[in-house]
Amino acid sequence: MTTDDWRRPGPTGEQQRLDLYAGLAATVLALLSLTLARSTGAFLLGPPPSGFEQLLWTVAVPLPLIWRRRFPSATALVVSAAFIGSQVRAVPEWQLSGWALFAAIYTLGAWGRDRRLSRRLRIGIIAAMFGWLAIAYAINYDVITAETFAGAVGPVPPVLAAIVTGLLVNGLYFAFAYFFGEIAWVAARRQHELAEQAERLRRSQAEIREHAVVSERVRIARELHDVVAHHVSVMGVQASACRRVFDKDPAKARTALTAIEESARTAVDELRRMLGVLRARDGDPERAEQPAGVDQIAAVVDRAREAGLRATLGVYGEPTPLPESVSQAAYRVVQEAVTNVLKHATGATLIDVRIRYLAREMEVEVTDDGRAAGPANADGLGLIGMRERTATHGGELEVGPRTGGGWRVRARFPLPVPSGRPA
Repeated sequence: MTTDDWRRPGPTGEQQRLDLYAGLAATVLALLSLTLARSTGAFLLGPPPSGFEQLLWTVAVPLPLIWRRRFPSATALVVSAAFIGSQVRAVPEWQLSGWALFAAIYTLGAWGRDRRLSRRLRIGIIAAMFGWLAIAYAINYDVITAETFAGAVGPVPPVLAAIVTGLLVNGLYFAFAYFFGEIAWVAARRQHELAEQAERLRRSQAEIREHAVVSERVRIARELHDVVAHHVSVMGVQASACRRVFDKDPAKARTALTAIEESARTAVDELRRMLGVLRARDGDPERAEQPAGVDQIAAVVDRAREAGLRATLGVYGEPTPLPESVSQAAYRVVQEAVTNVLKHATGATLIDVRIRYLAREMEVEVTDDGRAAGPANADGLGLIGMRERTATHGGELEVGPRTGGGWRVRARFPLPVPSGRPA
């Protein structure tokens, strides 16, 4: 879309009300100016018409400003025609009328819907004004006498000096009205473009966040699928063994059935946490990778030491067997937290990783002594991943600064109730 193709939206209701008040105020001030001009008796444009006609012309120039932003082209034409008419009729009020003309030309430049028409109208109005100025000079040239410039002492002929002064003043007047209107229109267009860019950026960020959540859930689904597939395979092996010894060794068959029951309960628990996501592609190379778990957190701490940090690992409580999906989620949370310290924490020298086995839940915590390079981005992919993994298992995630400086990431995962143990 080119510059001339853009159409500035019309004025709001509030702007239309402001135009109404401004137009009425300008009309009242113009009437006051007319009263003062008639009181001085200084009729610079010549003998004035009747008082009623003076009132009509004085109102006709500023009153159309109440529609200046709704109908900028019509307003500029009406105000210009009324201004020239009042000048022709020698109405003594011209100060407020001049400002009304300025406002009309400015508004046409700032709010004109059709840019080509707006430019042509403004140029035409300005040309008409200079044409009227030339006619006024020609009409008044014959009435100029020697006494008019009796006090002239400058090097420039008086008549020429008066003409040049008029041209300079009017030239600056109309130039400012034209270019200020143009600048206002350009500023409005840039504001519109910025608003559109902000909206596109907002939509893009929303799509990125949605894609990140979906991608993370798909990865979680893959890991959970591997866990469930493992338990189903174990159930198949145990069922086969039970079938072979069912008649010969009931004790072994009972043991196999117990193992099948435990595997089935665990598999059902994992299936409930899959969030309904499906595997994105079959044959993904990631399927062949051995999923990491809590027992590999020590390797993450070792890599932090290799990066030059003082890293410690503490395990508190009696370690209990964890569902593989929980173990993987805890590992990923620690891995992401340590990665964030290495990438974003300024001045960090220490990382403390703690694993706590509590009565009903398992907790991992990563703290550091660095300073965040910037405010935490709640929509960052790392935080999204940690939040999704924790929420999948019904856990809680806490991320934020800690007392005394540094940062803390803490994730709690509820533990399954063992078979035969009251919940």
